[in-house]
Amino acid sequence: MTDLMKAVVLTRFGGTDAFELRDVPVPPVGPRQVRVRVHATAVNPLDYQIRRGDYADHVPLPAITGHDVSGVIEEVGSDVTEFRAGDAVYYTPRIFGGPGSYAEQHVADVDLVGRKPENISHLEAASLTLVGGTVWEALVTRAQLTVGETILVHGGAGGVGTIAIQVAKAMGARVITTARAVDHEFVRSLGADDAIDFTSTDYVHAVAELTHGKGVDVVLDTIGGDALTRSPLALADFGRVVSIVDIAQSQNLIAAWDRNAAYHFVFTRQNRGKLDALTALVERGLVRPVVGATLPLARIGEAHELLENKRSYVLHGKVAIDVAGETVALPPRAS
Repeated sequence: MTDLMKAVVLTRFGGTDAFELRDVPVPPVGPRQVRVRVHATAVNPLDYQIRRGDYADHVPLPAITGHDVSGVIEEVGSDVTEFRAGDAVYYTPRIFGGPGSYAEQHVADVDLVGRKPENISHLEAASLTLVGGTVWEALVTRAQLTVGETILVHGGAGGVGTIAIQVAKAMGARVITTARAVDHEFVRSLGADDAIDFTSTDYVHAVAELTHGKGVDVVLDTIGGDALTRSPLALADFGRVVSIVDIAQSQNLIAAWDRNAAYHFVFTRQNRGKLDALTALVERGLVRPVVGATLPLARIGEAHELLENKRSYVLHGKVAIDVAGETVALPPRAS
């Protein structure tokens, strides 16, 4: 008899009512794989983009989606020596490479899996895997941010921004970020040196004032649109723009050329090395994932709704999913 588990299944592309909670078979474990009891997962913009059909060609339906896992190993494959049953781990499932994390159990290639930091909860760890790997790829691998440089982080109060601020500070950079005025105290508590209210201030002019006309060495774009197209205007000579969003409109390459700027567009590739580097920062107290809301697995549609309409809430950081329990913690509505 096949063992079954609860999973949230995407039955069609569309709104938040496209999910169904079902009993599905527990996947088998290959020689270089581990089976993990999922304690927590989280919601990312990629998740709701997949749900509404933005990547329909890559996601055959019905599908179990989700891109963050924190949990405990229950079974290891015959060729796995790095881990054993009972180990607490966290990771991002292979994107577009099989079932995701909206389930009670998940099977993953062992090379993707890292040991969970000991000083944070499963909810916090699940809120770090995809965004943390993305930030590491963006700031360390691509931008090669160095001590003493200045970075502008667009969207500092969001899931990626909260981690980017902390990682950049840990790397010895000066951090300027954009955020609503109500979020300025929060982003400063993460380590931001300066905060710009993007709702009332032109960030290009503000950066010029804050840097005495020099500009920033790196821009991290988490938003797209105007935040990306005008970013080269905020750069110093030989600056770098790193974006994690799709290119929806033409870019201002004349301004970028004038500054000898480099562009990097990041769709992160996950591996244990990035997770181990993040774990070291977390266990040293330099990075702490921010969980802004928590819901149980059966309410995944509400979690998507929160993230898609986050401007209606005072939502800091990630929307996490308590797979192993029934935790509910919702953010206050924006005034």
